[in-house]
Amino acid sequence: MNTSLGAWVLAIRPKTLFASLAPVVLGTAWAFHCGSFRGEEAICALVAAFGIQIGTNLANDYYDARKGADREDRVGPVRVVAAGLLPARTVFIGMLVAFLIAALAGLFLASRAGGIVIVIGAVSMACGILYTAGPFSLAYLGLGDVFSFFFFGCLATAGTSFVQTKAWAPEPWLLGMLPGFYSVALLALNNLRDYEADVRSRKKTLIVRLGRKFGRLEIAVCLLAPALAGWMLWPWASAGAAVSTSAAALVFGIPLTRRMWTIQNPVSYNALFPATAAASLAVCLCAATGLVLTR
Repeated sequence: MNTSLGAWVLAIRPKTLFASLAPVVLGTAWAFHCGSFRGEEAICALVAAFGIQIGTNLANDYYDARKGADREDRVGPVRVVAAGLLPARTVFIGMLVAFLIAALAGLFLASRAGGIVIVIGAVSMACGILYTAGPFSLAYLGLGDVFSFFFFGCLATAGTSFVQTKAWAPEPWLLGMLPGFYSVALLALNNLRDYEADVRSRKKTLIVRLGRKFGRLEIAVCLLAPALAGWMLWPWASAGAAVSTSAAALVFGIPLTRRMWTIQNPVSYNALFPATAAASLAVCLCAATGLVLTR
């Protein structure tokens, strides 16, 4: 692979895109369940979600390097700015391009669903930058977990539903808890792995503030809670959909929790990221299938 292309793949972090795909799939399934599926809107919602996720990843790489959070002793995947694989200015421009693509998709959605979409997109992109940028960044204040649950779970699911149904409903917000839990699990895994480096960098994530034992409990809850949240489907879909969704959550959640709890070497946490991202997509696909089949 071309060195520059490989560096961009590292910077974009493709595995994290599963976390963006899951709420769009779920929100689209709810729209289909309501008889309001719109293909163009669904595709644009996915483009916007990917653009915001990639822009946030690039912002994280850029601003963490500027703040000195990505040190040479980092145990996680390589960060391209800190490692010198891509110039900081290039990554910053890449961030702007990703957010621009998301904005263009958002403008199309706004033309179909109203100006509120512009507000949602602008706030989402601002939070993506402020996650690590500025003196009061969300990640450094320990607010990243709340950000992930809301923006990459509840809002992403409800927003995807809204641009197709043209109506806000409580159900997509509740369904968004499924991908929301997994988004927090991925973030908490990252913060648990980087605990020592974050302490040295004074990056006060929630796990740095409350300790590694709390971090393991947080991850366990987020991996197992979808098994209970899956039963929310019962009033709208069927008992079978609720059972299959909850069963899928347990099939993924129990072994992941066991593996996480026994890890001693922080590097070993890296192997849990793709499995957790896959769990998010698989569980949301189960829930989405249940909604589609019971239209």
